[in-house]
Amino acid sequence: MKTLAAVLRQEREPRPYASSRPLRLEELDLADPGPHELAVRIEAAGVCHSDLSVINGHRPRPLPMALGHEAAGVVTAVGSDVQDVREGDHVVLVFMPSCGACPACAAKKPTLCVPAAKANGAGSLLSGARRLVGGRGESVHHHLGVSAFAEHAVVDRSSAVVVDPDLPLDIAALFGCAMLTGFGAVRNTAAVKAGESVAVIGLGGVGLAAVLGAKAAQAGPVVAIDPVPAKRALALELGASHAVAPEDAVAAILEATGGLGVRWAFEAVGSTGAMRQAFELAGRGGAAVFIGLPPSTAELTLPAVSFVGESKSAIGSYMGSANPQEDIPFLVGLWRAGALPVEKLKSHTIALADLNEAMDRLADGAAVRQIVLPHSALPHGGLS
Repeated sequence: MKTLAAVLRQEREPRPYASSRPLRLEELDLADPGPHELAVRIEAAGVCHSDLSVINGHRPRPLPMALGHEAAGVVTAVGSDVQDVREGDHVVLVFMPSCGACPACAAKKPTLCVPAAKANGAGSLLSGARRLVGGRGESVHHHLGVSAFAEHAVVDRSSAVVVDPDLPLDIAALFGCAMLTGFGAVRNTAAVKAGESVAVIGLGGVGLAAVLGAKAAQAGPVVAIDPVPAKRALALELGASHAVAPEDAVAAILEATGGLGVRWAFEAVGSTGAMRQAFELAGRGGAAVFIGLPPSTAELTLPAVSFVGESKSAIGSYMGSANPQEDIPFLVGLWRAGALPVEKLKSHTIALADLNEAMDRLADGAAVRQIVLPHSALPHGGLS
């Protein structure tokens, strides 16, 4: 079948992207799903820094590539070996498939699946196949096994989590990356306990999801850190006890913790500066949890003596150490109970044609989560 998709053919195009237009809408041929795959009509997709990091060259990927990795949609076809998903099922798509057989999968750590990581790096589906073909007859790579900035996609079965059809798909999309990554870092990676102090650096969709996770864990105090006043205000609305600019973080945390520093400092920016700050804000016996993806060439220097002399830790958290097939239903349950106002993370609703402008807003820190509606009648430049 034919599908319209946002394709990147050249990274590191100059900003503003509204002018250089690195993402171009192209009509691609989309093959039928393989034996362990699904065809999905994409109904909503979130715009994330992991998309921007491919465009700006921070995370090099094979090109051309159809971008987008956080999404929800409706299954339109199932492969011959798929027994537990049917046409018409509503699904949340996740950016890390899992083979189910490697040591990581056997240990119920699917985010560390080695074959999946290899496939994502190669721009293929988990089977090694690519189902997208461009107008010149060339293979177009998949982004993190999803390629959601499109009308339709083919994904591995393990990249999809079935959800109830009454869950609004524009909200459902946020569970596939932002909520898994941010909330999961708090719940799974750190296992934050009630009464433990928390700082969150960077209040995009992932950082605010970490704030929601800290609130759900009954942590306190919860200090939210970001240079953008509107994001700080939203963090307070979502449950942070304090919200400050980065330059005020040290003083605010010392005051909030009685001079101790926080037990957990979550970094959700993807910069070495923010990672260093997270480590500095952690108190004795505390830990910095790194959620954001920095450029692939970046290196981080931390004071070695603090690991022993202060018993500090630095922990990486990929996709919130999640098991999506279990964690997404859990998170949806919290949303249904009114304990997880995920819809408040949506800052813009856009059409596929607005993706370059959306990347400018993301790079400028002017958006939380922008939701693409591939089949909408939104005019170019339309915002909710």
